[in-house]
Amino acid sequence: MLGIMRHIRDAAVLRAVAHPLRRRLLDLFRVDGPATPSTLARCTGQAVANISHHLRVLAESGLIEEAPELARNRKEHWWRMVDPRLTWTTADFVGDAAGAELSDAAEGIGLQRQLDLTTTWHGSPASRDEPWVDRAFSTDHWLRLSPDELAELGEKVIELIGSYQGRAESPEREPVFVFARGFPARP
Repeated sequence: MLGIMRHIRDAAVLRAVAHPLRRRLLDLFRVDGPATPSTLARCTGQAVANISHHLRVLAESGLIEEAPELARNRKEHWWRMVDPRLTWTTADFVGDAAGAELSDAAEGIGLQRQLDLTTTWHGSPASRDEPWVDRAFSTDHWLRLSPDELAELGEKVIELIGSYQGRAESPEREPVFVFARGFPARP
């Protein structure tokens, strides 16, 4: 199940995404599903009050919602992601200097998150142990593409990766982080 891809066009919503801790919270929701502030605080090493503040920001932006049916009592508050797949483009903020700056900041935070996760993986003992040592991959290529061909490639990569989403949990399945980028560049 791929779920809906929410295209962010509102600078206020993008502002909520453009924060490292909120980005991490969204990742936790994507991987682990609904959670309480105390669970998220344990996962991130943050104070519950800080997590609650950031959850309110995400909720006010419509990115997460309460899940009251999961609570065992009135004191327990569960949250879940509304749309697990988010996207935006700088083109949506052309002519809006603040929006373009937010888009750049959100992209930078996403890139830093990708680098941090990659660096953590390569420095971990698991990266050298079975069964993952010869299964994790990295690839890069130089291609000659038109803008339309790059867009087509991006759609195919997103579709391929999306076809692996929503698989049921099982003992042999672990969360796996996959990212791909394509952009014009010179070596």
